[in-house]
Amino acid sequence: MILPEPVRQDPPTTGSPAGEWKLCRRTLRLDRPVLMGILNATPDSFSADGIHNDVQHAVARAEEMIAEGAVILDIGGESTRPGAEEVPVDEELRRVIPLVRALVRLNVPISIDTRRATVARAALAEGAEIVNDVSALGDPQMGELVADEGAGLVLMHMRGTPRTMQQNPEYTDVVAEVANELKAALARAFSHGVDAGAVVLDPGIGFGKTADHNLQLIGKLKQLIDIGRPIMLGVSRKAFLGSLLGGVPPDRRVVATAAACLAGFLAGARIFRVHDVGAVSEALTVANAIRLAAAGPS
Repeated sequence: MILPEPVRQDPPTTGSPAGEWKLCRRTLRLDRPVLMGILNATPDSFSADGIHNDVQHAVARAEEMIAEGAVILDIGGESTRPGAEEVPVDEELRRVIPLVRALVRLNVPISIDTRRATVARAALAEGAEIVNDVSALGDPQMGELVADEGAGLVLMHMRGTPRTMQQNPEYTDVVAEVANELKAALARAFSHGVDAGAVVLDPGIGFGKTADHNLQLIGKLKQLIDIGRPIMLGVSRKAFLGSLLGGVPPDRRVVATAAACLAGFLAGARIFRVHDVGAVSEALTVANAIRLAAAGPS
C-alpha cells in the first residue's frame, strides 16, 4: 500500500516544480500517487460516511486511513452534495475546529474543505496546512489568507453552488471550458500573492457536470495537466459511477472508485481524494509499480 513517504519535513522553497506541493510547514513529493482521506463532519454526507460530533470516532478513522496509506486528511463541515443548502458559518466552525485540533497531533497534513475564509483562518490557526476550496476563491478574502499563511491550496472547478450546480449543466466543450476557468482561478490566486508551488487544480468531478462530462474530463485530463500544476481527482463514490453500474448505492462503488482513480492516474493525476483509502491505495500501488517498471532504470 502507499505509505506516507512522499511527505518531506524540510521547509519549502520558492519555485516548487509541478512534482511537488508546498504547504505551510512541509512539501509533498508527487512522484507517485498521494491519497487524501475524506472525513466528513456533517450529518448529511451523500455517502453516509460522516463522523458528525464524534471526535473520538474521527481520530480512530483517521488513524485507520493513515495505516491504509492516506498522506493527507481532508475535513469538511458543509455538505457539497447536489442540492445541499448552505450551513451557517458558526455551525461549520463548531463541526470542524475540534477535529482539526485533534487530528493535527497525527503529524500528517490536514486539509480544511471550506469555501469560507473565516473557517479556513480558524483551521489554519489550529494547524491545518491546506485549504481545499470548491469555490476556487469565491470568498474575496481567501486568496490573501492563503498567501499570508503559506498554505497549500486546492482550486476546484464548479459552476453555481452545490444547491444549483446540477440544474441542467451545459458546456460546448467541457474539457476546454473547465481548463480555461481553472486558468482564470489560478490567475486570481496569483493576483493575491499565492505561490504557484502551493496550488493544485481539481476538475470538480460531479460539480456542475453530467456523467458524460465527468468521463470526458477524466479521459482527457492531459489538457488540464498542461496548465502546469498538479491535478487532484475527487471521484470517490460519486453518482456517475453508480449510474454506470445500474444504480448501485454509494457504499457499493468502491471498485468503481478505484477504477476511476486508476484511469485518472494513468492520465496524469497524482492526488486522489477518497473515502475507501485501503482499496484505492492497493490499486494505485500496483499501477505505479507497473509504470515504474515500464520506465526502466532511472
